[in-house]
Amino acid sequence: MRDGPPHILVVEDDSVTRSKLTGYFQAEGYRVSEAEDAESAWRFLDGHDVDLILLDINLPGEDGLYLTRQIRARLEVGIILVTGRTHDVDRIVGLEIGADDYVTKPFNQRELLARVKNLLRRIKAAAPLEEACCRFGGWSFDLRRRQLTAADGAIVPLTRAEYELLSALVRHPHVVMTRDRLLSLVTHRQWDPSDRTIDVLVRRLRGKIEPDPKAPQYIVTVHGEGYLFASDRA
Repeated sequence: MRDGPPHILVVEDDSVTRSKLTGYFQAEGYRVSEAEDAESAWRFLDGHDVDLILLDINLPGEDGLYLTRQIRARLEVGIILVTGRTHDVDRIVGLEIGADDYVTKPFNQRELLARVKNLLRRIKAAAPLEEACCRFGGWSFDLRRRQLTAADGAIVPLTRAEYELLSALVRHPHVVMTRDRLLSLVTHRQWDPSDRTIDVLVRRLRGKIEPDPKAPQYIVTVHGEGYLFASDRA
């Protein structure tokens, strides 16, 4: 995140709701920009940095779920879905494809503000590593050289996909990463709900770095959501 107040983009086709959200968060000290549909949202995102997006699902043209999937594949930004849809399937799909949170209308503005603050704190805490090397347990992981070294000095070879997955996880410690989000960071392929690539890569990585792959300490499964890198980095 950059210095200064966080920048929020409100993507909402209803002008009254969009205006209320914009005014409320501006009054709370945030920078706020607006977009009325997916096309205008992309035009804005192509030229501006944004910390968090408040995104309605029911948009004209490309709906908010499709837009969420596309944003998550390209950008590291917080996404809260704000929608009138109350079906569990919409909430589950939204979270599975990369949204960080989900709020249904009508909503309490103070609750939405609390969710925004909480997500921004998580984003700041999980800011990507700037250093070239990180350590966890007895391991040393050189991100620039793509080299993983064990405590005894032995270099453990990684495939490109294994390196990309481990890099994504260690850059976001203690943050649940969905399979879809990891897939977009690792393979750069289109999202496919039946794709098990991440599960296969996780098994391979656990076999290389975990003392007991059946009881992992580093790459932990969060059932129904994805994976979490549970070790503190140094």
